[in-house]
Amino acid sequence: MGGPAPLPDLFASMLRIRRIEEAIAKRYPEGEMRCPVHFCIGQEAVPAAICAQLARTDRVFSGHRSHGHYLAKGGDLRAMLAELYGRETGCARGRGGSQHLIDLEAGFVASAPILAGTIPIAVGAALSATWRKSGSVSVVFFGDGATEEGAFHESMNFAAARRLPVLFVCENNAYSVHSAMEGRQPAGRRIADMAKAYAMASAHADGNDAAAVWNAGAIALDHVRKGNGPYLLEFDTYRWLEHCGPNPDDALGYRTPAEIDAWRRRCPIEKLRRDSVPGAAEERALEARIAAEIDAAFAAARAAPFPDPRDLGAFVHPARS
Repeated sequence: MGGPAPLPDLFASMLRIRRIEEAIAKRYPEGEMRCPVHFCIGQEAVPAAICAQLARTDRVFSGHRSHGHYLAKGGDLRAMLAELYGRETGCARGRGGSQHLIDLEAGFVASAPILAGTIPIAVGAALSATWRKSGSVSVVFFGDGATEEGAFHESMNFAAARRLPVLFVCENNAYSVHSAMEGRQPAGRRIADMAKAYAMASAHADGNDAAAVWNAGAIALDHVRKGNGPYLLEFDTYRWLEHCGPNPDDALGYRTPAEIDAWRRRCPIEKLRRDSVPGAAEERALEARIAAEIDAAFAAARAAPFPDPRDLGAFVHPARS
């Protein structure tokens, strides 16, 4: 952790996330994955460069667009795919689907589809870490839409007041479902500037530049680990596919083909390939390893059993009467 960005490792992590998501998108129309899916294709640099700087004991939280965060933190791919297929071997025993990923051994505590829902949970985990003197950091990823929820502001205020070891990471992809930033937030204000209201340190960087994400993350994590309180990072990035699902959505008209093309030309993987790594032979070998891993994980997921209907109530929080 810390030091210059390990560009070959970041490239491998980002390419792996991209290929896994592309494989899910290709297979999703088969109808065997019955849960909603939110893809982070185009946004791979942020999870890869932030999670690469975390210890296994640091805890990560995410929202509904969580595949990249889970994988970058070391979450088990076979368990993730089995979860998408609703199988008993899934990371949530087939009961949660794409939006409810978990791998406690890897330090990925939770993702949830409720907008901003895991932000206060991450703050609570940071409070627990402070009480236990564990030295662990909480990192919570969320989109720009989450910054318009009360839970975000309450959590920022509480974390700042208690100087908690939590890193807030906003992946600003410019849209909350189909609503653009200019229709939702004041013109000229950056999300990172919201931290000023809570006397919190913050920074803004290009979320499609893995090295820039790494450098901003290194500064923020050093600040948090030294007991200086929470930190807010805002990264500009862009999702290539529809808000929910495996398809493009330029036909809906809320964003133009020209805008989508402009962001695609800023692909974080292509930028990293141009800037540094790898050689052609190394990349072919990497692609082959990733493809073999994906094929094996899909085969294992589809061969796994469904939960026994008699046990569907197990591991589910009981409803209050």
